[in-house]
Amino acid sequence: MTIEQNVWGATPEGEAIIIYTLKNALGSVVQLTNIGAAIVSVKYADRDGNIDDVVLGYRDPMSYFGDGAASGKSVGRVANRIAGGKMTVEGVEYRLEINNGPNHLHGGTKGYANRLWESRVETNRVVFSLVSEDGDQGYPHELTVEAIYDFDDENNLEITYLAKSDGTTPVNLTNHVYWNLAGEASGSVLDHELKLNAKFVLEANEVQIPTGRLLPMKGSAQDFTDWNRLGKDIGSIFNHIDLFRGHDHFFVVDGWQKNILGEVGELRCEKTGRLVKVLSSQPGCMVYTGNWLSGGCPITKSGSRYEDYAGVAIECQVHPDAVNQPDFPSILLHEGELYCNKIVFQLRTY
Repeated sequence: MTIEQNVWGATPEGEAIIIYTLKNALGSVVQLTNIGAAIVSVKYADRDGNIDDVVLGYRDPMSYFGDGAASGKSVGRVANRIAGGKMTVEGVEYRLEINNGPNHLHGGTKGYANRLWESRVETNRVVFSLVSEDGDQGYPHELTVEAIYDFDDENNLEITYLAKSDGTTPVNLTNHVYWNLAGEASGSVLDHELKLNAKFVLEANEVQIPTGRLLPMKGSAQDFTDWNRLGKDIGSIFNHIDLFRGHDHFFVVDGWQKNILGEVGELRCEKTGRLVKVLSSQPGCMVYTGNWLSGGCPITKSGSRYEDYAGVAIECQVHPDAVNQPDFPSILLHEGELYCNKIVFQLRTY
């Protein structure tokens, strides 16, 4: 496996935007950038040997700053939604930016996804690092974060998120890459099929905050207990799928054990024979079918604009609003503890 490092551009302040190109023995290529510690490109062969780019992204590096889709990027300090932008940590109430309807989303508009990270190559991996100061976007205490990317000759792309804090603070990091296994410029992914290692989906209210109830997936419009097409029940009223214009829901991984890498699910495309198997140490995943991509994305890598459903994100993380819901797994990181979670994307064909 080889890694090339190049200057991709510069910010208005003159800071270098770096692009890293990782190429393995199979001819597969992964590209990363220090904007949001993001995945820019993933290219690998389909069942007939044709190589395509299978993740969404943009032509101009500056387009990665402030894109509503958070395409390919590492999001935090807390991924997903916090109800009303309010949380209480060790008896102190904190107010966070309201940037998604009535809620706080993905750490705020100046969260980790829209920051320039420090970056370096360490032998056969790329390491991104960030210092998030006390009070950053309203969050308490200083947090140091690393996002480590490994890519091997078996087409396994592994992300390791590490973090340490000087006091108790919520942390919930994930990657927001969008997959289109027919090629990033091929159109809708609603013909893709998904299978999840899950029996329950979180019930959501009208503004996408979990009620705390677990809904059985089997037989529902979100039955991904076996292979099911993403677009099959896209207009169902079940769990507000119609209101959200598609799937934008959290699925609870079956048999999850803390700090243990487990199977999350698989995404496949019959047209190309590509399949991505997802593993993670996190207790669940948010499945988002790109319901609001139209009009909100900059010029794409292929020179056009993405329409709704152009990609699907499978975001491994802890439950939404976990900081306010004690029955969910805790996202509180205490002084002296090490936050460590992994996500693995195994790129395959069938």
